[in-house]
Amino acid sequence: MESSKITIFSPATIANLSCGFDVLGLALEGIGDRMTVGLTPEKGVRISQITGADLPMEAEKNVAGVAALALLRATDYQGGVVIEIEKQILPGSGIGSSAASAAGAVWAVNKLLGDPFTPERLVGFAALGEALASGAAHADNVAPALYGGITLIRSYDPLDIARIHCPPLLYATLLHPQIELKTSDSRSILKRTISLEKGIRQWGNVGGLVTGLFTEDYGLISRSLEDGIIEPLRSLLIPGFDDLREAALGAGALGFGISGSGPSVFALSRGKETALQTEQSLISCYSSLGIPFKTYTSAISKNGVRLWNAQTDILT
Repeated sequence: MESSKITIFSPATIANLSCGFDVLGLALEGIGDRMTVGLTPEKGVRISQITGADLPMEAEKNVAGVAALALLRATDYQGGVVIEIEKQILPGSGIGSSAASAAGAVWAVNKLLGDPFTPERLVGFAALGEALASGAAHADNVAPALYGGITLIRSYDPLDIARIHCPPLLYATLLHPQIELKTSDSRSILKRTISLEKGIRQWGNVGGLVTGLFTEDYGLISRSLEDGIIEPLRSLLIPGFDDLREAALGAGALGFGISGSGPSVFALSRGKETALQTEQSLISCYSSLGIPFKTYTSAISKNGVRLWNAQTDILT
């Protein structure tokens, strides 16, 4: 019998932000998953229900289960947890589907146990769930999912996370082609080494983007949303990528890139009006390709995983 349970909202996220591969990410508003997590006297993790996606029910094969198990092993709690997952973020979409499950699970279990762990520790647990999905314990999605806003992973060993100021006029527009692109496959095509010249340019863009966000210098943000290392390889897996970039920038977006490992793409804009114009431009561009797709325009969420609020956390 469950002694207590809570329902939470876990947001979608955009990782990398062009130049910040595996270190930068942001949380989206109004796009996310709903999860109900409860304590049980039986040890371990049981996933009782998953709707919206065909995912493993076995805890050891599910990112939420793996993350929750990692947290439980670090406590003296003698019982277990049961998890229900309502997926609205499709697996393989590039907007943090596995991260939402992993982050939501550890946040909820931590809350039920009286908040014994810091958000940074929760990121570490959730990243272990991400490792199951992608083959690497990256935290650029789970960090913003837990912290909210925009986050920077300064270091993985030891884990060191900084929250970055988000300009109030910054909006994100996403286009999600309805095809699945597994993170593990997208990572497999990446080169293991880069030239010093490319590294220097990329470090400059990361520093410029962070500086632009803190100073609300939208011109600097725009100039820094450039990726000469990862995007040239991954963009080949996304139909119509170059045309979409041209459409977004032509509509006034600050910059355009791949959301996480794809196939979703994103644009950042100054102001909601420009973001909505960018969305319409992307729709017009992609409609002729014959590939089903969805689009979203979202403010940057100030909050990460949180208790479900039926009035504000509307599943999209």
